[in-house]
Amino acid sequence: MKMLVCTDGSEHSGKALEKAIKIAEGCSGIEITVIHVFEKKPEFPYFPDYEVGAVTRDNVSKAELDRFEQIQKQFEEERKEILNKAAAVFEEKGMQVRKILEQGHPSETILGVAEREGFDMIVIGSRGLGGLKKLFLGSVSNGVIQQAKNCIVAVVK
Repeated sequence: MKMLVCTDGSEHSGKALEKAIKIAEGCSGIEITVIHVFEKKPEFPYFPDYEVGAVTRDNVSKAELDRFEQIQKQFEEERKEILNKAAAVFEEKGMQVRKILEQGHPSETILGVAEREGFDMIVIGSRGLGGLKKLFLGSVSNGVIQQAKNCIVAVVK
């Protein structure tokens, strides 16, 4: 069995990790992959119209370019840290885990990876909200549930 565990660093994705461990402990020969999908690059106050490749040494000062590169590097490190912390939860239990870090629309990217790589199960956290919003799932988990093909989707509250 191949299991794709989704994480965004939130409390609910932490609960999804815990549930995925319980599932994995009950299965032999399970392949575990943790995925973190981020939707966009960081906000750049100095570059409000930032697009990939738009900021070059020709159109900004060295100080601006250095700051731009520093912010981008920090953002990438934060994304990797979220993924590494999630993978460490499995590794602490002696489980092998593969990591995937992707940029894109979260539900579409998760579904694309799941279909392309033939995952049998997706484990994802729900969104914790107060009031009447408790009746609704988060947009990412709802999108995954609605569109998943040929696999089980476990949404963890």
